[in-house]
Amino acid sequence: MNTEYEIGSTGQRGEQPGGTGEPGGAQSAGESRPAPAFARPSGQGPEPFPAPDGRAAEPAPATQAVAEQSASPYAVPVPPFGPDQVTGTAAHAEHCPFDAAPPLGGGWGPGPGEPSAPVKPPGQSPKKRGGLVTLAAAVALVTGVLGGVIGTTLNGDSPISLSSGSSHSSTTTTASDNVKALSRVPDSIAGIAAKALPGTVTIKADGSQESGTGTGWIFDTEGHVITNNHVVAPAQGGGKLTVKFSDGSECPASVVGQAKGYDIAVLKLYNPPAGKLVPLPLGDSDKVAVGDAAIAIGAPYDLESTVTSGIISAKNRPVASSDERGVQASYMNALQTDASINPGNSGGPLLNANGQVIGIDSAIESNSNGSGRAGSIGLGFAIPINQAKRVAQMLIQTGIPVYPILGMLRNDQYSGDGAQIATNGIQDTPAVTPGGPADQAGLKPGDVITKLGDVLIDNGPALVSEIWTHTPGDKIPVQYTRNGQTMTTTVTLGSRTGDQI
Repeated sequence: MNTEYEIGSTGQRGEQPGGTGEPGGAQSAGESRPAPAFARPSGQGPEPFPAPDGRAAEPAPATQAVAEQSASPYAVPVPPFGPDQVTGTAAHAEHCPFDAAPPLGGGWGPGPGEPSAPVKPPGQSPKKRGGLVTLAAAVALVTGVLGGVIGTTLNGDSPISLSSGSSHSSTTTTASDNVKALSRVPDSIAGIAAKALPGTVTIKADGSQESGTGTGWIFDTEGHVITNNHVVAPAQGGGKLTVKFSDGSECPASVVGQAKGYDIAVLKLYNPPAGKLVPLPLGDSDKVAVGDAAIAIGAPYDLESTVTSGIISAKNRPVASSDERGVQASYMNALQTDASINPGNSGGPLLNANGQVIGIDSAIESNSNGSGRAGSIGLGFAIPINQAKRVAQMLIQTGIPVYPILGMLRNDQYSGDGAQIATNGIQDTPAVTPGGPADQAGLKPGDVITKLGDVLIDNGPALVSEIWTHTPGDKIPVQYTRNGQTMTTTVTLGSRTGDQI
């Protein structure tokens, strides 16, 4: 049996499928919602991501717990620190636009908030440009396992050993300490780090069931901070967000808006310390070239103000982020880098050689199979800043995300090249929404989309990732095959307001 998913936007999860044909959403395009403010301590709210009515059609790994509770699509601790696990692809067919897949290997998932093993869409062979990777979020409890990590003093005379439970701020020499004692060339990595560290922050998200640590950065002088949505997700439902600057000063924050599908959230600082609003300059991710320098700043495993460097390894890498349960959270047409990115780097800036933000560190490919801690293997992925800037400005203005859509479902079991439109609908949602963008362009159930604009489409995630680099109303040439014949058309993207994950 094929599992079919919708291509495009998101709505409120749990609504009856129908309407515009977006996954699980009857909400019409343009319908507004109040901006979320789940970081405000205003009492416990409802569970953010209601569980689907149906459960997994596939059995869970032998030792993996399967619960009937709500399951967040973001990296959360295994029980008892968060919602229990849901596995299988059928569980979210009616409600979620993403390819849910069980984690590879057996046994319990990674430790709290650690990235899991990569997962692939069911029924598909490995693709050159596709593939699903895991969120690079770090949650609490990582500080208890840092024994044996070695740092060095500024002059390099003797190493400093970090014991379990020791304070990072009192034992670790960071890049900000280096620049106090030594002057560096402004365009060196040290010089770039010295300028960027004051504008990079560590975000602590504390909720009733879980807590987490991630990274963010100052977007403007009004006190807006950009980060990943999965970084702040633990604080949803009356939790607390605290932002910590590189000098150790702190201030509270709340969520201005969140876009779960884009995995972007915007925070607003409350009464930040004087002189701390140092926005980072923005670059142009469209002008990034493979081989360009890349510098990542974040708090991997709670080690704040960590700076790593590498290059841009690839561009336009379609990535569908997934947590350890195989529940997908977002799609991105990512910048790939070999700069070390680990749990805790999520939401942090990826800089170019001019110290400009070119991406938001968001996900990693990991070789962890659940038996050990996941970490960098030189395959990190960042949301391009041009897309992130557009989404952030939208959230600041309205608090609500808007997604471009095709108005169709895809057959997730299709194993050939391209993304196939489903042959059958799901409940009240047809494979192609009557009067929607795909229908108006002449696309039909069973068609296989192989090219969108100038971009070759290898699989379903590649199609969604490419669509979401555009905006509603964009006219895009589409190449597709029908009954073995190659055909072309032009589609005008529709829109969908709000999230459904």
